[in-house]
Amino acid sequence: MSTENQVAEWKESWRDEYLKWIAGFANAEGGILTIGRNDAGTPVGAPHARRLLEELPNKIRDVLGIMADVCLIQDGGHDLVEIRVDPYEFPVSYKGQYHYRSGSTKQELNGAGLHQFLLSKLGRHWDGVPFPNVAVSDLNSKALDDFRVRAKRSNRFEDVDLSASTDELLERLRLTDDSGLLKRAAVLLFHTQPDRFVTAPIVKIGAFNDDTDLRSQDEVAGPVFLQPQAVLDVLKAKYLKNQVSYAGSHSLQRVETWPIPDEALREALLNAIVHKDYASGVAVQIKVLPDQLSIWNPGRLPSSWTIERLLKAHPSLPFNPDLANTFFRAGLIETWGRGIDRIVSSCLTAGLPPPSFETDEVGLCVTFYFTPSITPSITPPITLEGPQQKILARMEAEPTVTMATLATLTGLKIEGVKYHIDQLKAQGYLQRKGPSRGGQWQVIKGKNQQHS
Repeated sequence: MSTENQVAEWKESWRDEYLKWIAGFANAEGGILTIGRNDAGTPVGAPHARRLLEELPNKIRDVLGIMADVCLIQDGGHDLVEIRVDPYEFPVSYKGQYHYRSGSTKQELNGAGLHQFLLSKLGRHWDGVPFPNVAVSDLNSKALDDFRVRAKRSNRFEDVDLSASTDELLERLRLTDDSGLLKRAAVLLFHTQPDRFVTAPIVKIGAFNDDTDLRSQDEVAGPVFLQPQAVLDVLKAKYLKNQVSYAGSHSLQRVETWPIPDEALREALLNAIVHKDYASGVAVQIKVLPDQLSIWNPGRLPSSWTIERLLKAHPSLPFNPDLANTFFRAGLIETWGRGIDRIVSSCLTAGLPPPSFETDEVGLCVTFYFTPSITPSITPPITLEGPQQKILARMEAEPTVTMATLATLTGLKIEGVKYHIDQLKAQGYLQRKGPSRGGQWQVIKGKNQQHS
């Protein structure tokens, strides 16, 4: 028996309040509400099943304003009632309330979440709503100039567009609406004080001796387009300690190594700023401890996505499309959903464990570890080739990782990944548990430890 999920819900008997569940399915991806199964999925029979067949279609129509297929099925000698709900393009209300199916739960939408939902049903997004009382002359010229410099360097914008007036530039960046009003994205990106219009469009940084003992803190505000570089500057000046070495025993060339690779830190920070839910009124928060750094942002994964889905190859689905487009044109982010893979790959290449990713109903957090010893992830043997180190470390972090993901991680073709896996198996570093599909990789830790 399968379990309740994004598109399946079970109830032992009918109650009119379950119209909320039907509305939740209609507002999400659709689904099936089955009457006559208990919480374990065992068929127990729907009381008054045949009467429900006649009553429910009318109730659903009269209360929710939608149609649903209601049918009688048999399972284990019991009569069950299945209510099949299609996804609807318009928002479906239950007595003025809006409900939404997320995973195997139903949520009542309100506040910023409801606003975002209603916009999405209208084919719009939060950062695309216009601000009527902000003029182009109110925007920060330094932020706009910085965009022009970066966009020219990235070669993702035509020179003629970059040399155009600010009004024309914003129009071509899709930061104004049809009537010429600036969108929220434009105000966030380029206004000197976006916090006059949006609550907490800032990044908070705190240094802690432990989880609760705050040692120092900073806030980075101002145009959101300038925030990533400003945050990196503050982190390196006050919060992160670099290791200094020299290139060779007789060399005067100074080499500085930061506890987190630049590419990984920059990518994680850009993800937090670009994908933040700015309607939440909560700041991006960076927490620095002696042995780790975490970046938390009030953003949500796409509906039905999990951390496992995020760690695999996935399409780019920006929470703020207009904001993301501007960062992309400036060469600061990609549009292929490769950011997470680049973060992990950069850490592994630097000999660090992969970061951890956690999500809940209010935000997403990525945590970097400064040394391999504080995480259960392995340190790959230094005698192995570079691709093999990456493969082992990724398998340790994600035992069900696919060949396609490993190919993206290492830059190899599938055949090359298979070759290195065969070598690792032959040397006793790796074995496969279970079938080709549905099984998982097991890294032989003892083998790694004696060579580390």
